[in-house]
Amino acid sequence: MQRLQAALDFTQRQISSGRRILTPSDDPIGSSRAIEIRESISRLEQFDRTATIATNRLSQEESALSSVNHVLQRVRELAVQANNGTQTNETRRLIAVELRQNLDALVQIANQKDGNGSYLFAGNLEGAAPVTRSGDSYTYNGDQGQRFIQIGESRQVADGDSGAAIFFAIRNGNGTFSTSASVANTGTGILSESGVTDPTAWDQGQYTLRFIDPANFEVLDSSATVVSTGSFQDGDTVAFRGIEFSLNGQPGAGDEFTISPSRQQDVFSMIDQLATSLETGATDFASQAAVNNVINAGLQNIDQAIGSVLDVRIQVGSRLTAIENQVDSNGAFKLNYRETLANIEDLDYAEALSRLSLEVTTLEAAQQSFIRTQSLSLFNYL
Repeated sequence: MQRLQAALDFTQRQISSGRRILTPSDDPIGSSRAIEIRESISRLEQFDRTATIATNRLSQEESALSSVNHVLQRVRELAVQANNGTQTNETRRLIAVELRQNLDALVQIANQKDGNGSYLFAGNLEGAAPVTRSGDSYTYNGDQGQRFIQIGESRQVADGDSGAAIFFAIRNGNGTFSTSASVANTGTGILSESGVTDPTAWDQGQYTLRFIDPANFEVLDSSATVVSTGSFQDGDTVAFRGIEFSLNGQPGAGDEFTISPSRQQDVFSMIDQLATSLETGATDFASQAAVNNVINAGLQNIDQAIGSVLDVRIQVGSRLTAIENQVDSNGAFKLNYRETLANIEDLDYAEALSRLSLEVTTLEAAQQSFIRTQSLSLFNYL
């Protein structure tokens, strides 16, 4: 009867708890498997929490980069406006004022903090303001590190990008080479569109386009060796060593234009140089051409900066999509794990209730039998 009572008590506790396994000894193998599944579910839930952290930070970065793009687009509009021949020195100075306001806004965005008070674009040095200014020079104080967050059993994602990659690694010019006019030029030559016609012929060298007279030029390499010569008319395209660029206006004898491989430059200095040129203004046709050359170079640089920011935004968007997909995958795994856990631990109520009825009947029969047996005596047979 004690064994029957214990079995009945066990069944009643199973029904009240809804669980088949009440202690590990009830099913050692099942209990061990249940522990493993719970640990797997716990890890997936932790991955979901870290995925939320990464999503929040990347969403903040995307918002900041959107603001950066908006500022750069406005800077480009102002540069195009300043390049108009109807502008005066006074109107260009007013444009320079707005350029510097946008420059300040860009620095502020670069030094933006996340919800935890850490700088978004400082790399791993989250406690230091990424961008500081000293005169017309801008310094990056972070590093180029990225923090990777685990969002799956074998998957990590970067939760941000360093300011070095976004703001200080902009390739000037057209991204392959840049052109600039000598400050000593006396003519009205203005550089414009440029491009690479044969990448295999471009040797990343530095060259100087020098005008022998307004109608003839020569191209010299870094050792002052003449590599090309030609005649010139207003609007001609100059081509050599797999590259080309347009030149408008009328250069003077001795005027020089430099062609150099693109180098990395910070976007803040690009805007600062553009504003400084507009503030300086022009006093004659030659200085007006110098201003136009700076503006054209600035437009190319800003286009490179806009393209660089777009590349980073695409990466951020890809990471956000990857996180979303991984969270969905984690959810599917958790559902499967919970179903497996239910099959191991959950009680089959139909079987348990049937067993309970049988155990109650068996116990009652045993009790009745015990009572009748206990009441037997020899006097009953005298």
